[in-house]
Amino acid sequence: MEMSDGEAAQNLHPKLVTLEDITAAAERISDLALRTPVIPLPHPLRPDELLHCKAESLQPTGAFKLRGAYNTIAQVLDQARERGIVAQSSGNHARAVAWLAHRLNLRAVIVMPDAAPPTKIAAVRALGAEVEVVPSAQRDIRAKELVEEYGYVHVPPYDDLRIIAGQGTVGLELVEQLPDVDVVLVPISGGGLISGISTAVKALKPGTQVIGVEPELAADAAQSFRERRRITWEPELTYRTVADGLRTPALGVHPWEHVQRYVDDIITVSEDQILAAMRHLAVAGRLVAEPSGAVATAAWMHDLAPSGATVAAVVSGGSVDPALLASVLRAEP
Repeated sequence: MEMSDGEAAQNLHPKLVTLEDITAAAERISDLALRTPVIPLPHPLRPDELLHCKAESLQPTGAFKLRGAYNTIAQVLDQARERGIVAQSSGNHARAVAWLAHRLNLRAVIVMPDAAPPTKIAAVRALGAEVEVVPSAQRDIRAKELVEEYGYVHVPPYDDLRIIAGQGTVGLELVEQLPDVDVVLVPISGGGLISGISTAVKALKPGTQVIGVEPELAADAAQSFRERRRITWEPELTYRTVADGLRTPALGVHPWEHVQRYVDDIITVSEDQILAAMRHLAVAGRLVAEPSGAVATAAWMHDLAPSGATVAAVVSGGSVDPALLASVLRAEP
């Protein structure tokens, strides 16, 4: 499904996040968000070839989502304290918002799809947030209803300029840590992460390629990129992938504008390739990553991405189901 006429009219002159927005976000979130390390990962067949892994899985909540959520909440903190906050997420954004609410003493209501891993739902509840579980297709709708009914401050998962600026701090750090980077591989779902990273990287190193990676079974962004129009996949299609954090049916409106402007390509990986990357990250890189966090590594491992002297990938998140991790580790390499 294409973008609606209303969405198109609102985006004739879209606002894009700037490097200044990202720099301001970095300062704003520096007290709680970790400056994550870049860890070298040897190729399974060519050990002298390294992937530079930006280990966002080591954030306090296990994923980069903490950055954008904090950048958003920090700018509306007075309203959030007065009215409470609401967010919708399959897991990592939910956990980040719940963790921040706990740290900042805010009421948080999180709408989660019924297909979310039970471990992620439990982790959000353990942080003190109220969780409302709904059918997958109702996740975004229910969050908006709660805003209208109770006046909560909405902290969206990706389609927001403040979220994009916060996620862009990953790219800001990466260029500082790896100034000669040639290619950056980024997981893509709703598009907030790749929007922020590509904005920062292209501002600081215009010649560096930024490539999105998503599952073949949830390839709405890749199709959108190829056809140059924002396309939606139905949830029954995107929810086939094991990468539960990448099941969003379409790029957000704001992310789509950034993707068109800054992203060089979007490629896809198979389910088997994702699981193989999870195993290699754990065994060779000593990094625990859920399927969603391993897709960028999967593209590099299987020679699907552009080669370069220095290739980096975002590894996020680390909230993998223990049973799945055990199964992956038992599998033959």
